[in-house]
Amino acid sequence: MSGWLMVLGACYVAALVYATLDARRRVKSADDYVMAGSKIGAIFGFLTFSATLFSTFTLLGMPDFYRTHGIGAWIFLAVADAAMAFVLIWFALHLRRRARAEGFQGMAGLLVKCYRNRWAGYIYLLGVFIFLVPYVAVQIRGIGIFMNAAFPDTLPVWAWALAIVTAMLVYSEIGGLKAIIYADSLQGCVLFMVTGVIAYGCIANFGSVANLFAEVRESNAALLSVPGPQGLFSLQFLFASFLVILAVPITQPQLSTRIVILRDLATANQMAIGVGFFAVLLSLMIIPIGMYGAIQYPKAPTTEFLAQTIIYDQAPIVAAAAAIGLIAAAMSTADSQIFALGTELRSLLNGNEQRKLRITKLAIVFFAGAGLLVAVTSNDQLVLLARVSFAGTAILAPMILSAVLGAQRPAMPIVIATAIGLLVFLASTVGVLPERVAGLRVDLWILGGLSLVAALGAMLRREPPLRPAA
Repeated sequence: MSGWLMVLGACYVAALVYATLDARRRVKSADDYVMAGSKIGAIFGFLTFSATLFSTFTLLGMPDFYRTHGIGAWIFLAVADAAMAFVLIWFALHLRRRARAEGFQGMAGLLVKCYRNRWAGYIYLLGVFIFLVPYVAVQIRGIGIFMNAAFPDTLPVWAWALAIVTAMLVYSEIGGLKAIIYADSLQGCVLFMVTGVIAYGCIANFGSVANLFAEVRESNAALLSVPGPQGLFSLQFLFASFLVILAVPITQPQLSTRIVILRDLATANQMAIGVGFFAVLLSLMIIPIGMYGAIQYPKAPTTEFLAQTIIYDQAPIVAAAAAIGLIAAAMSTADSQIFALGTELRSLLNGNEQRKLRITKLAIVFFAGAGLLVAVTSNDQLVLLARVSFAGTAILAPMILSAVLGAQRPAMPIVIATAIGLLVFLASTVGVLPERVAGLRVDLWILGGLSLVAALGAMLRREPPLRPAA
């Protein structure tokens, strides 16, 4: 595999260097650096959105999730992601209208303008920082443990993680968001093709899909039904996860920015349809990989299962392509989120553009360091760690929707309630507060309560309207 790894690695690095230099050439202003010129077409929009949404944990976390918890992961992932495409179409319409009316440099800045209070932006930035850093760590740690297992005599996990963070900082600092979009597009194509080839190989090993599932039924029949062998996929878990995934395009700053920088609304609609198809197909291709592991490596640790399935059981060229694709996925998704955190901070800053840009670049380095720290100290439950990240940012959805959808200045109680909700969810996550109250998950209580506060605020508020959304 070493020869193929060097060849494909050299091709990927060359493509990345070319894309970075091309992006740098196109940067004429701070806005070009941060917002990529705001004229992104449907194909690049679809590729960058999909690659940012589906990343390292697609091929490292999801197969192990299927292997451990069963086919119910399809409901958790594919069905919810397909529904998210419809939310994306609806939200893009309203966000782009509000962005044109108020100006957009980041969601935090937009919230300050809509609420006319800086605390709305501060709470949003704090929320996405607390819960996006673990998701950044998912990407970094995922590739670190995989590369360490695949090449045990090369580098330790922390060294792989450090190398990934350093590389992504270089091209994102040089080329800005445009370079990240190019990297996303390259990564999305590679990861999708590699996943398809590995899935086909897993099915071919048993002769057919029917034979594969027959083997799974004999090995562990509980994998083929919910709630799964470990009881994870309860009704509450699936419903809460469904809501959390629906909120992703609303609450994740790297995604809301991509909605705004698209060429026009028609482009946004085309992108959303493409993302929905991509989500369903990619999640479908993961099933045979996970089921293959459930048969061949049912008791193996996560790292051993992934190394065997993705590297050692594959043809050398496929294994090399998988390694390159996973490295690319880790870099493109982590840098998108880190860059988005820097963008959100910039939207809250005052002063001249050059000063704001310098602070933004320093903040990107700080956020990358925070992600690296969490990556080297977290566990290997990548999908569950990702879900906690999505669930935490989902708490911001009622506050965001109150600003984006409302014609009047939103009521401040929703901002205060959101801050309290974030603290309660964080306390529940770390074990200070229980995960369930009266038999219901805490995140469902929080989302329900915040939705009620937002609805009451909208009905009772009587303020002069915001500038009409064009």
